[in-house]
Amino acid sequence: MAREIIDFHTHAFPDALAARAMKALLEEAPGIKAYLDGTVGDLLRSMDRSGIETSVVCCIATKAGQFEPILRWCREIRSERLIPFPSVHPADPACADVIRRIAEEGFPGVKLHPFYQDFFADEDRMLHFYEEVSRHGLLLVMHTGYDIAFPRIRRADPRKLVAIRERFPDLRFVSTHLGAWQQWDEVREHVMGREIYMEISFAVQDLGLEATREIILRHPDEYVLFGTDSPWTDQAETLNLLEKLDLPHEKLQRILAGNAARLLGLAS
Repeated sequence: MAREIIDFHTHAFPDALAARAMKALLEEAPGIKAYLDGTVGDLLRSMDRSGIETSVVCCIATKAGQFEPILRWCREIRSERLIPFPSVHPADPACADVIRRIAEEGFPGVKLHPFYQDFFADEDRMLHFYEEVSRHGLLLVMHTGYDIAFPRIRRADPRKLVAIRERFPDLRFVSTHLGAWQQWDEVREHVMGREIYMEISFAVQDLGLEATREIILRHPDEYVLFGTDSPWTDQAETLNLLEKLDLPHEKLQRILAGNAARLLGLAS
């Protein structure tokens, strides 16, 4: 029987914008490779090749005025296979209202990126944002750790994640890149073992099999998710690397789909 697999971290763009967006992002991050063309169609083809049933599509609003077009596009692509997360810019004066609208329209969560949206995860202006997301029962996926396209500023490091978790215990917060990209020593010290969700994208490629396996095995089974950050990694390759970790069968199944299905409210 084929396994269900949910990719909790992918990106795509409207067809008319995909080529321009991909070109700009590649220019910002020398050394990064694109495995897809940035369109929904190419993402679906990659999912078919990889045996992935469902992908969460994470959007990023780089300014407040982008909320409405992002929301419209999320409505258009939403399907059984694609679950879009709209994005709210923290500087949007109507952020409380747009968070409410996202919840009312049935989207399960929102995506934030502290580098592209110019904020620090623990700054005071974010507290009301977290409060509203939590109040409406939404998931919050946030880029955590450093970012390959930006200087090494500590915008969302492991200590900040723990502070947010302690202040907002009901906030369903998902950290990316196994807790914090290229800050994994701090992940081991501050995040590993805590009830903080982490998806695995762009981790094993840098950390290697042994170190990745150690962190995953020492983290609660219910709090690890499969994610690829496609199109910036190959979905099939990331899946293959996960399987090479030789994790216990039950834990692997939870990572591949069980934990994500529970968070997204999907039938098991």
